[in-house]
Amino acid sequence: MNIDTKQLKELRERTGAGIMDCKKALEANNSDMDAAIKWLREKGIAKAVKKASRVSAEGVFSALTNGNEVLLYEVNCETDFVASNDKFKNFVTELGQVLLANNVKTTEEALEAKNSNGETVKDMLLGFIAIIGENITLRNIKVVTKTDDQVFGLYKHFDNKKLVVVVLEGGNEEVGKKLAMHICVSNPTYLNREAVDQAYLDSEREIITKEATQENPGKPANILEKMIEGRLQKELKAVCLVDQPFAIDPNQTVGQYLASNKATVVCYSRNEVGEGVQKKENNFAEEVYSQIKQA
Repeated sequence: MNIDTKQLKELRERTGAGIMDCKKALEANNSDMDAAIKWLREKGIAKAVKKASRVSAEGVFSALTNGNEVLLYEVNCETDFVASNDKFKNFVTELGQVLLANNVKTTEEALEAKNSNGETVKDMLLGFIAIIGENITLRNIKVVTKTDDQVFGLYKHFDNKKLVVVVLEGGNEEVGKKLAMHICVSNPTYLNREAVDQAYLDSEREIITKEATQENPGKPANILEKMIEGRLQKELKAVCLVDQPFAIDPNQTVGQYLASNKATVVCYSRNEVGEGVQKKENNFAEEVYSQIKQA
């Protein structure tokens, strides 16, 4: 039976199963996609642990607020298709409630936390892997805290992949949310000039000095130094939050926006799905060919 390559690719992306398993599923079910998915899932439990070793760099970043704490957690899967699946979204919510109920602070604590049935989060993940057909992982557990007098600003991007939490002294939640939106877009490296790492400064000055010297041969040293300092200051404005042009109103800096609202930033946390995870890019046609040769 000839199997359509597009169907084969779709089935693999929807289930996370191997190519040859997808081929067998389609053959066994006369190329009926839904029946093939059911066939694979019925055989998926034995493969759950094996799937748990695969790279998962898609997914969502989520947050739950509990008084003066915001719990942040990232749940990863292998494909965008699963990340947008309602079952996956419901599982993420269920997972968050378990984490909150157990007052976890780290990923290690989270994996050992138990739901109301006595099942650990680790076992919940393995069980869901068997159902959904992809590797599902939990990571980046963070807890951001504030005092009673401070304010949270929270912004989750519409794709659910980027999430920012800000703690303000002064201001209000609306100011905090707008600042969080700015941070999501501009991704500052440092809060202000005082927070800039000396190693970063030294490295940038070295790079800028080499560039300026090569571009301006024979330029007097005092003039060259002013050029270097000017470029360095421009770079600092780009990486320091309070010096960046405010994304919602570029006519003022973030610092000016905060001052006009009598607010200062205590801390912030910008999070993005898949950071630090190396996602392997495969050539689908080559992968199919190599696995068929081995069959």
